[in-house]
Amino acid sequence: MASVTPWEAKGNIDYDRLIQEFGTQPLDKTLQARLIRIAGEDHHFLRRDIFFSHRDMKWLLDEYEKGNKFFLYTGRAPSGPIHLGHLLPWLFTKWLQDKFHVRLLFQFTDEEKFLFKEGLTLTEAKHWLEDNMLDVAAIGFDPELTDFLIDTKHAGMMYPEAIKVAKRVTFSTAKAVFGMTNQTNLGAIFYTAMQAVPAFLPSIYANKKIPCFIPHGIDQDPHFRVTRDVLPKIGFDKPAAIHCRFLPGLGGMESDGKMSASDASTAIFTTDDQKTVKRKIMKYAFSGGQATTEEHRKAGGNPDVDVAYQWLTFFEEDDHKLKRYYEDYKSGKLLTGELKQILVDKINAFLKEHQARREQLKGKLDRFIIKDEAAFERYQ
Repeated sequence: MASVTPWEAKGNIDYDRLIQEFGTQPLDKTLQARLIRIAGEDHHFLRRDIFFSHRDMKWLLDEYEKGNKFFLYTGRAPSGPIHLGHLLPWLFTKWLQDKFHVRLLFQFTDEEKFLFKEGLTLTEAKHWLEDNMLDVAAIGFDPELTDFLIDTKHAGMMYPEAIKVAKRVTFSTAKAVFGMTNQTNLGAIFYTAMQAVPAFLPSIYANKKIPCFIPHGIDQDPHFRVTRDVLPKIGFDKPAAIHCRFLPGLGGMESDGKMSASDASTAIFTTDDQKTVKRKIMKYAFSGGQATTEEHRKAGGNPDVDVAYQWLTFFEEDDHKLKRYYEDYKSGKLLTGELKQILVDKINAFLKEHQARREQLKGKLDRFIIKDEAAFERYQ
């Protein structure tokens, strides 16, 4: 049975059902077209419905066209290495930053997994914070337009605002939204208040309402549902959001749900070398092909369940190539091993560039990290 929470996504996920369950809005073609028109360029994540759901995007674009520029907000809870699935909302966030020339507030919730994950120490979370910041910076965000906000480092800025949120979130709400119980620790219960703060922190320092736009995986929507409920009560606008699908694990959504860092056989990490990438894809990627070459040539494969093809819908930007792979695989012209090799080459080319940027950024992360409150003057 499929399960989607802020901490886990398992099973074959029905995204239409999630829209109904979470109360979001489908990202229809009219709204897609408007976003593309204002941005001045299409993105394959949009035309392939990888970003499929939203909250208040029409309002956000209305504000933008009135001259009220938004800022972007997304984040990461450090607890382990970054895999390709983590990158999806960040890659789209970079596109939004580039096309709209807006600021990004990137929150590192370095206390979150310590509170929610058994066995993770704060020291380990700190190690992964440093490592994860490299991967985020290596996406290519403009350092002049990007600010890293770290919960434990910047708690002095955040806590006075977090308690305003916390005062308006009851334990009954936390239990209903997050499934918390009487055994849940106090830190975990309070945590969502900290995740709400970046959505209005720039407005605090600017002393005016600045629209906030949050690209994120649909699993994080419960946190922002609470945020959207509380912010009007304390004098701020609800943040708008856009939600993406999950990159399936190598075993496919049926077996392991979204990619998970806790199972290395389902995931490809940003630091994997080329041989490791090839080994994992060739060995673990679920195939939609037939049992033998002869049977595959005759009956063809099923690209709709084949993980190599599914991943190419995320990473191959060329629609003509993707269509050819689909048709050739379905007809039996393209074998499973050949399709996997296409994906290996695509992922290794992507990671080669990413790893080079990652290496260049070592020792240079300070330029992204917020120094003091003056950083928020740039959001006005």
